[in-house]
Amino acid sequence: MAARTQGQRAGERRFGSGGKGKVHLKVRLKKDDQVKVIAGRDKGKTGRVLSVDRVRGTILIEGVSMIKRHTRPNPSKQIKGGIAEKESPVAISNVMVLTSGGVPSRVGYKMEGSGTTARRVRIAKKSGEPLDRKG
Repeated sequence: MAARTQGQRAGERRFGSGGKGKVHLKVRLKKDDQVKVIAGRDKGKTGRVLSVDRVRGTILIEGVSMIKRHTRPNPSKQIKGGIAEKESPVAISNVMVLTSGGVPSRVGYKMEGSGTTARRVRIAKKSGEPLDRKG
């Protein structure tokens, strides 16, 4: 394990030359996970992860943190004007993954198999059930 460079937080990986590249956070959430918001304006809401931004440390959750975008009509670009609602990003630290029973839990890892067939499987820390779907 390499030592952290100056200005680097725990869980970060720097890519690029001289440590000045983009910083990627270690993210244990994946697209299509069911998550629950545990802090912020939308505390208590649940939804499906639409996208994960590892550089900014944010995720988009379906139907959570909705904002209104006012657009002006532009006939040359076939844009219809009006007020459009869309999701805004939520900090990864403000959400917890939900198990199949709907219980919020932290994410851990467990090695499954041995030798060349070993693979790292995500598990719920609270119940120990696997979060990754096979298929």
